[in-house]
Amino acid sequence: MKPITSLLLIILLGLGLPATAQKLKLQEGDLSLLSAVKKMNVIYDYSSMAVGKFDREADYIAKKKGEYNKKESGKGDAWEQNWIEDRATRYQPQFEELFNKHGKIELGNYPQETYTMIVKTSFVEPGYNIAISRKNAEIDGEIWIVASNAPQSPLITISFDNAPGRSFGGYDYDTGFRIQEAYAALGKALAKYLK
Repeated sequence: MKPITSLLLIILLGLGLPATAQKLKLQEGDLSLLSAVKKMNVIYDYSSMAVGKFDREADYIAKKKGEYNKKESGKGDAWEQNWIEDRATRYQPQFEELFNKHGKIELGNYPQETYTMIVKTSFVEPGYNIAISRKNAEIDGEIWIVASNAPQSPLITISFDNAPGRSFGGYDYDTGFRIQEAYAALGKALAKYLK
């Protein structure tokens, strides 16, 4: 009976690791600046993003698009469109939903607010799931809090590393879903960090 109990404990601990593997670190600024903030604008920056083994997202897109189009005409074009559209339809809504649910500041499209949060993604590991083998998605980058009228000068900078993207049941065969879950994990963790 003891070996079974030990095995169950190891499995349960393993399930909890991805949730705690994420690292948030204050790089500059003072979080007390946000103590009275109730609402904040949020924007996203993917302009300097590496993907997987590629230093430039454009190289990753070109490779994947070419592979898919070679298999079936137009499939790569559709993949590229989904890759870009997933940002606005999946990643950003999940980040905001989890941040708003677990935090004290409401994020959204509020350009009139004093402060803006810029989510700057610098690296995406899309991961994979081919049933017999899997790798979780992960994202890295920085969160900038800026005065809305001075977006180039961060007042607060928080780095994030290894925000994990995975599903509980392991049915995350879709790249967009795995990355969406990484943004959800980041939103939740950041909201709690800022509390």
